[in-house]
Amino acid sequence: MVEAYPSDHHHGQLGNPLPVSPMIQASPRKTASSCARGLLGDGRGTTAVEFALLAPVLFSLILGAIEFGRFLWTVEALNYSVQEAARCWVVNPDGKCATSTAVQTFAANAAPQLGFAASNFTASVAACGYQVVASYKFKFIATGLIPFAPTLSAQACFPAT
Repeated sequence: MVEAYPSDHHHGQLGNPLPVSPMIQASPRKTASSCARGLLGDGRGTTAVEFALLAPVLFSLILGAIEFGRFLWTVEALNYSVQEAARCWVVNPDGKCATSTAVQTFAANAAPQLGFAASNFTASVAACGYQVVASYKFKFIATGLIPFAPTLSAQACFPAT
């Protein structure tokens, strides 16, 4: 309620002005364009909207980088396993790498963090010497992001001494 001091009204006994009711005006209906103009100038919530739009892209890039790192790590571990197994077969033919089955087991245990199976490796005597070949089906964790599973292969051959 608004109080005014109109000249034609009398003051109360204590000298306080008498309350006067203002004219109530109906506010004009807001149109869609006037609402849009009001929202365009309002910057509240833009950070949340931008984050909601960019977060899936950002998280996909981070997850893709992690998966690519795992892939490269697995390739290197597979190469390391076959090289060490072929070397063991040449250097220690009467010890722990005496048979092709023992060489396969040695290769599987060369990178225990990845849990290669001995069946992923083949040990044979070839023209180049003692050869160890590996084949491993790599599985990505984020199958929705990367929908294929490549087969990795590695081989190493050490000449007989």
